[in-house]
Amino acid sequence: MRVRSPRNWQRFTAPAKAFHLLGLFLLRRPFGQQIALFFRAISSIFAKNRSLKTDSRNIIMQTYFTAVEIFPILFVVATLFGTITIIEVISMMGKMGFADFVGSMIVVVIIRDLGPILTAFLIAGRSGSSLTTYIGSMVINDEVDALATMGVNPVRFLVMPSLIGGCVAMFIMNIFFSLSAICGGYLLTKGAIVFAGNMMNIQLTWDYLSTEILKALQIFDFAFIIIKPIVFGAIITTNACYQALNIPRDVRQVPKAVSRSVIKSFLYVVIADGILSLYYFVDYVNNLNQLI
Repeated sequence: MRVRSPRNWQRFTAPAKAFHLLGLFLLRRPFGQQIALFFRAISSIFAKNRSLKTDSRNIIMQTYFTAVEIFPILFVVATLFGTITIIEVISMMGKMGFADFVGSMIVVVIIRDLGPILTAFLIAGRSGSSLTTYIGSMVINDEVDALATMGVNPVRFLVMPSLIGGCVAMFIMNIFFSLSAICGGYLLTKGAIVFAGNMMNIQLTWDYLSTEILKALQIFDFAFIIIKPIVFGAIITTNACYQALNIPRDVRQVPKAVSRSVIKSFLYVVIADGILSLYYFVDYVNNLNQLI
């Protein structure tokens, strides 16, 4: 992507020049180009030649592909993950004498951090890779150029529905993951307790588990339940579309683009989660001081 400085460069003030140079630096880097692609997709929603019927159909199809078709494997992973988390947290906290922090630990592990990350990893590994393959194949077969020749904006037709559908699907699947991990994990844990008898030495009831989780939830947790999935969904779909649209015209490059899409999505999601989790850092330190 080639970006040039304006002709009246000398008329710019020092802060304006600094922001302009920063913009040039970002636009010459893949990360900056992905940010530009994201804003182009958002701005294409308000294009004059938009077709709400076509856009709605594409968004619904993308949401169905990303959310509904991945639900079985997501449910299995979430249930097993929730079972392991509940057993480990209750057993370890009980032995250490910190039974009052059971709800806080489950909220931190399932709802705040690892739950959204695992959901994003599953969607990036399945839907993100499929999206890269789909659009990358269109690029190689000159179908994207054919869309532009017919007057269809490829960003609006391909990227924008994927972006919105991916964010909606990520939000829905994150809620399903947390519910499956807690409810399914509870049922499997109860089954394990019944099967193992006194060997596990765990006392667990639904009233106790639900009460502890509700006590540990904060008002900002409900905000982050919305914010985190939307941010992760935007990162995954934008990165997948960018890797596909910039693929070399060689069919052998498709697997490489898919692997880049998945790996970079993992990396970006972890970085974004670390930035968003800074809000809870002080709370975590205070809880750690109480434990110590």
